[in-house]
Amino acid sequence: MKENKIFPKKLSAGDEVRVIAPARSMSIISPAVRSIALKRLKEMGLKVSFSKHCEERDAFDSSSVKSRLEDIHEAFSDKKVAAILTTIGGCNSIHLLKELDYKLLRKNPKIICGYSDISTLQNAVFAQTGLVTYSGPHFSTFGCLQGIDYVVDSFQKCLFNGEKELSLTSSSSWSDDEWYLDQEKRKFMPNEGYIVLQTGEAAGTIVGGNIDSFTVLQGTEYMPSLKNKILFLEDNDPMTADILDRHIHSLILQSGFKHVKGIVLGRFQVASKITKDLLEKIIHSKKELNDIPVVAQADFGHTLPLFTFPIGGEVRLESKPSGVKLTLTRF
Repeated sequence: MKENKIFPKKLSAGDEVRVIAPARSMSIISPAVRSIALKRLKEMGLKVSFSKHCEERDAFDSSSVKSRLEDIHEAFSDKKVAAILTTIGGCNSIHLLKELDYKLLRKNPKIICGYSDISTLQNAVFAQTGLVTYSGPHFSTFGCLQGIDYVVDSFQKCLFNGEKELSLTSSSSWSDDEWYLDQEKRKFMPNEGYIVLQTGEAAGTIVGGNIDSFTVLQGTEYMPSLKNKILFLEDNDPMTADILDRHIHSLILQSGFKHVKGIVLGRFQVASKITKDLLEKIIHSKKELNDIPVVAQADFGHTLPLFTFPIGGEVRLESKPSGVKLTLTRF
């Protein structure tokens, strides 16, 4: 489908945000995390409502396809709803793609924000409708008590009115702990910032997100074109260097990859043991990547904090020995 992009209306104080569960159920989120998330969103001036079926839970920690479709269609149909937040990730968003009412989504464009498995849904929606979606915090992410300021700041700068261009600068510190188990005992590490894997400059349209959830779309009508794209890619434990290498190589084999303008890799979890040296080996082993800028350790993925970025939006990437500049130019 030709990319006639649709940018949804930005948020303003007083707007209603609907929380839906297109992957895992809301029922797995603790009352304490929910309470903090609600308070934080209300502090931004947002009203929060919940979809009818978000608490349903089956053997896969999800709900029926029928229930999830009903919730997403109702959220897009409801004129009072300005934006949609996903509850959490999972493995289930792919179930929805065949029966989604893309005409309804196109006629009622709204912000939809989440990450991880939600990348499947977001890229499919962009491919089918041109609607720009947003990789960013889930509802549950806002339930994190410490180390969340960067997340909130990026979310607001990207999704509220005001910014014309948005520089995606690195956070000062990051964490890779299971924060929801103990909100008081947290471990934060200093952030060394972006890693330059290959120099160059490029501008293009962002697609990607979670690489597992993105590559399941390959060979289907729900995979966005790779022409003139900058790929934003991340993955979570048990991602390892050899699996990452395979995913990137599978993308290289896709039609249109020769027109990819650059790659931005999100920060990998500690358990992955993916080092700068291994990343350099992966990137430099592929002749198809020789002429494009590639950077790593961006603030998105399954560590915290994470920035919000538009799937279908536009970005300028400058990767130089002296450092990296990553700027959203249309979002």
